[in-house]
Amino acid sequence: MNSVYKIDLFDFALENGVVKRWIPLYYQYFGQPVGTAPVVLVNHALTGNSQVTGENGWWQSLIGPDAVIDTDYYTVIAFNIPGNGYDGNTENLIHSYTDFTTKDIARIFWEGLEYLGIQKLFAVIGGSLGGGIAWEMAFLKPQQIENLIPVATDWKATDWLIANVMVQDKILNNSENPIHDARLHAMLLYRTPLSLNKKFNREQQGIRQQYQVESWLLHHGEKLKSRFQLASYKLMNHLLKTIGEDTHCGNFLQFGKETNANIHLVAVDSDYFFTADQNRETYEILKRVNTNVYYHEIQSIHGHDAFLIEFEQLNTILRNIFIKTKQKAQ
Repeated sequence: MNSVYKIDLFDFALENGVVKRWIPLYYQYFGQPVGTAPVVLVNHALTGNSQVTGENGWWQSLIGPDAVIDTDYYTVIAFNIPGNGYDGNTENLIHSYTDFTTKDIARIFWEGLEYLGIQKLFAVIGGSLGGGIAWEMAFLKPQQIENLIPVATDWKATDWLIANVMVQDKILNNSENPIHDARLHAMLLYRTPLSLNKKFNREQQGIRQQYQVESWLLHHGEKLKSRFQLASYKLMNHLLKTIGEDTHCGNFLQFGKETNANIHLVAVDSDYFFTADQNRETYEILKRVNTNVYYHEIQSIHGHDAFLIEFEQLNTILRNIFIKTKQKAQ
């Protein structure tokens, strides 16, 4: 595994005015040394982390030597959202989780990049929450990202998303087995009825004749409980509802006029979490004022989680951005 590095941020003022005396920002980098190659920033999703490639990399099908995001050509950087617990230090968990917003996280990431001497990014890519943070980073610095690639996300939290965040928050604060039980509910948002029906077909197992879908859900609950901290889950869940909360349609259009980024919207046709309809609407809004916006749609029965499942389709979409650029440079 690549080493995890740390940047210390001091006296960081959050959007709500609270000043955090110290925020440790952990990150990993892969591929070419910083300062020698185009930089790709990868933002992780709710239960993800900075290990984006390698043996345990959660996006290893997209990132690595000779992959679409080729670490033999690019510098790939992935920050851990502060408080995600990946560093393993419980002292760094954030308990005042409602103080933070995705805009705060975007500002923290830009500070980290500045510390590393990086002013411009070839690309920012992220799925779900990570994509929401990518949008926020673009809003903050519309001239400093060449390719903005938000996957299975949107520039704003919808009422549907906010409602589900509240349900998750209630489970996390009131259940006797909070991580486990919240994950059960969340899995039903990340998949679709068709996906589960096709996978399990009402089959039962064991002496108690438990339905396989029940066993599968319980497994996911236990699995997350064994590797994730409650404080981390509360924070990451809360961040979802803050995506775009300072942005309305007027200043979103203004961003569309100002940015020089190529904006690649990647939606999933069956996504119940960040719906394809919302992404199509975003595309229609942006293309009024910007010719460098593109809409891509993953076809899948698997819903929101398709961005972690349908690698062939995602590779095909990203190939035009990353491989063509690499070929031009050569």
